[in-house]
Amino acid sequence: MAKTNENYALFLDFDGTLVDIVERPDAVTVDPALPKVLTDLEDRLGGALAIISGRPIAFLDGHFAPHEFDIAGLHGLEQRIAGRLSMCDPDEHPALRDMVARLKQIVADKEGILIEDKGCSVAIHWRLAPHEKDFALATAHAAIEALGNDYRVQHGKAVAEILPSAAGKGKVIERFLHESPYRERRPIFIGDDLTDENGFKTVNAHGGLSIRIGAGETIAKVRLGTPAELRHCLAAWATDGSLPFNEDDC
Repeated sequence: MAKTNENYALFLDFDGTLVDIVERPDAVTVDPALPKVLTDLEDRLGGALAIISGRPIAFLDGHFAPHEFDIAGLHGLEQRIAGRLSMCDPDEHPALRDMVARLKQIVADKEGILIEDKGCSVAIHWRLAPHEKDFALATAHAAIEALGNDYRVQHGKAVAEILPSAAGKGKVIERFLHESPYRERRPIFIGDDLTDENGFKTVNAHGGLSIRIGAGETIAKVRLGTPAELRHCLAAWATDGSLPFNEDDC
């Protein structure tokens, strides 16, 4: 297989893709070998590697320190390309800040439902209380009705996130593809969840390669089983320079 890494731009989701899903969002762990694998692969790609996540950039940087990758956090509300950092200011979302306080009150007596305050977005998790799924979803959609069209719900695995309507992984991947060194490269996006489907749509529209980790209906062209399987593929790519997956892997 040809080692034409300069032709590719790699975009990677975090939770459920690079790392395993955990019951509590603050309990995630990164494989100790992963940061070096990613930095080596970043070198092979001439810098065209970015992490695209719903997590805040500060959280992600803490797990990859001291290296700072190109990155999009909060589904694109925050981004860093070539060291240029653009952050979201929670103070610009006063209605959302008020809603976060209300949500904490609403779920206070619901054991197992977690409110994850990300500053410019808020996620309602029910992984620890699967029997509360309907309540959590109803709460999220009631919040959106109160907030209006400037906000939307992003559904994921046992989570509903309330975020500004302008946010989305597909939109931020599109922005990256207009910047050096991503411009005029074939994009690859790897994700695992409903939050990643609009990223797959963008990549497919650019003739790229979309890869879904795990089960579930998807528009991705390739499917891999687990984050561990993906980490193995990325390590092999970083070592020998050969793209480890293609459409024939489906």
